[in-house]
Order: sequence, then structure tokens, then C-alpha cells
Amino acid sequence: MCYNKSEMALTKEKKKEFVEKFGRAGSDTGSPEVQIALITERITQLVNHLKDNTKDNHSRRGLIMLVSQRKRLLNYLQSEDMKRYERVLAGLGLR
Repeated sequence: MCYNKSEMALTKEKKKEFVEKFGRAGSDTGSPEVQIALITERITQLVNHLKDNTKDNHSRRGLIMLVSQRKRLLNYLQSEDMKRYERVLAGLGLR
């Protein structure tokens, strides 16, 4: 099992791009929209990793935890503000 850890981490530029696209202010990293976008990117990276490393159960567990966390954030956003929820879904191509 040999993989590059830099492939698994989000770069500062990528994170800044998501904050600018989904955030409400310049440095808004805590809003549900930004958190969902960042988690979605990490999920995508983990899925690609698991395609190559099918027996990596530790990463699989991390993937399941991230999917659960994203689902909780999406449920929260849906109950709070439907317009923001729909904007996030459209921006990320979910559902």
C-alpha cells in the first residue's frame, strides 16, 4: 500500500476556491455550505483512493464517517434555509 499523502489532503488554493464559491463572506469557513463543499471534495478523493486500494478498510471507515457528517450538514441546511440548500446541491452536483 503505497500512496502519496498529498493526494489525500486539500491544498490551500483548493480550500480558498471553495470558500469563495460557497462562503457568505471572504473568510467564511464555518458555514454549512463551505463545510459540505470541503467534505464533498474529501469524499471524492477517498473514493478515488479506494478504487486503487480496495482492502484499505481504515480509509473506508473514514469515508463512511465523512458521508454521514455531510448528510447531517445537508439535513441541517435543508431545515434552516431551503434556498441555500438547493444552491449547494446545484453547485456540487449532488442528488
